[in-house]
Amino acid sequence: MKNLIAILFVGLISFGSFAQEKVAKIEFKTDVIDYGTIEKGSNGVRVFEFTNTGDAPLVISNVKSTCGCTVPKKPKDPIMPGETGEIEVKYDTKRVNPIRKTITVFSNAETPTVALKIKGLVVDSDKTSVLEKKNKSMLEQ
Repeated sequence: MKNLIAILFVGLISFGSFAQEKVAKIEFKTDVIDYGTIEKGSNGVRVFEFTNTGDAPLVISNVKSTCGCTVPKKPKDPIMPGETGEIEVKYDTKRVNPIRKTITVFSNAETPTVALKIKGLVVDSDKTSVLEKKNKSMLEQ
């Protein structure tokens, strides 16, 4: 009788290990991209690289930005286990302002929602500030 119970117990444990569901896992190289200080009208495209570290195909269903000035682009095809992918982000650099935006990634991964951030400063070198003009005029005197 003890042998029968032991066999049933071992069978249940092994069945439980086979019944585990395979999941996709998304791991980004970085979750923040710093544009630094860039000129108005310069290239605003940056890329978030990631790897599917799980054991099931990763499907990114949607990628959203906090405003229309940032346009994210998701991969169309599933990312297989061990493979890498990219989420391209294009910021409108015609806007002269600090950059502080969040891109939200929705997927079938173990962590289904991931927040990515971009930051930086867009400057217009054609326009000088009042302080710069004052300093320049003082130097010329």
